[in-house]
Amino acid sequence: MALYVQKFGGTSVGSVERIKAVAEKVKGFRDQGHQIVVVVSAMSGETNRLIEMASQINEEPTPREMDMLVSTGEQVTISLLAMALHQLGVKATSYTGAQIGIRTDSAHTRARIQQIETDELRADLDEGKVVVVAGFQGVDSEGNITTLGRGGSDTTGVALAAALKADECQIYTDVDGVYTTDPRVCAKARRLESITVEEMLEMASLGSKVLQIRAVEFAGKYNVPLRVLSSFEDGPGTLITADEEISNMEEPLISGIAFNNNEAKLTVLSTPDVPGVASRILGPISDANIEVDMIVQNVAPTGGYTDFTFTVAKNDFRQTQRILQEQVIPSLGGGEVRGDDKIAKVSLVGVGMRSHAGVASRMFRVLADEGINIRMVSTSEIKISVVIDEKFLELAVRSLHTAFGLDKADVSEEH
Repeated sequence: MALYVQKFGGTSVGSVERIKAVAEKVKGFRDQGHQIVVVVSAMSGETNRLIEMASQINEEPTPREMDMLVSTGEQVTISLLAMALHQLGVKATSYTGAQIGIRTDSAHTRARIQQIETDELRADLDEGKVVVVAGFQGVDSEGNITTLGRGGSDTTGVALAAALKADECQIYTDVDGVYTTDPRVCAKARRLESITVEEMLEMASLGSKVLQIRAVEFAGKYNVPLRVLSSFEDGPGTLITADEEISNMEEPLISGIAFNNNEAKLTVLSTPDVPGVASRILGPISDANIEVDMIVQNVAPTGGYTDFTFTVAKNDFRQTQRILQEQVIPSLGGGEVRGDDKIAKVSLVGVGMRSHAGVASRMFRVLADEGINIRMVSTSEIKISVVIDEKFLELAVRSLHTAFGLDKADVSEEH
């Protein structure tokens, strides 16, 4: 008997019929004698519907009330799934994040899990019940409902698996695993049998929408076996593992190509070239809980000044501009802010880069041959990211996918 935490996303529970299908799948595992905790998202489209209603009342509602509103989507799903399980003769109990004891900080709309109370959950499992938990949400120390940000149900699932020391956390979605890149952009993309936690962490952070980055962080930190599977068809999915053994170290191994067009670039021109300026620029942005991604600092043509460029999520673009104009520029004694929200980031990811030179130059050559200009570059041991004009995104992905051999039917599916 094993303990599985199974997470089903919005598409997987997008209708009553699909919720019934999830119940059948869960029953199959329960009939084999396994203990099952199910984490579910809101039904597909429901969160967007709630957000749209809020916007009709107030364009900038308070974060606390937004959390109170959007957390209701998951409450609908957990109750319907528990009912569907009861109809199949399976004992089940549904819980909101607050009821199950998922304790978070108070950062509304982007809270972080601090603790999970498992006593009641374990008692239900020992009684043979399937426990159905609302993903994406928790409760802070003052009893306020909080949410974890988009994709937060993945984080709930992995965090519960870590707290319960589950045998595996299974993420069921509308794709049958992790691909070398998004098949909707590149038809020749291939499913990987396995990928390292480190590679998946990079893929998630660089724009791959299969898993939320915080879910992968949890999996890596607490050594949770994580598997991505299809809700709609049987198959082995993709195992995300800590194992970094590579079958062939003679060639650079690129596991996949991630991309993200949900980014915007901001530049503060002619900032003083003195210690502490970067902190004075990014400090107010950090205080607003806005995450900064790539950073480049260049020496300006006029001596004693630099240009400071960085990227943020596109939905943080306007707020970041306001912070720069209203807080940062006055503190620097002047300067100019320029922004561009028509950019995209494309990244090569693979642990094989560690022992091979020339990957970056090859990437740059492929893009140059397609007439694609590079705006920014960022590298690490296992990834190379470039910022380009958004209009060239799909061309860049397909060209790189072919150039690095990922189109091949035998693309490494053993690592």
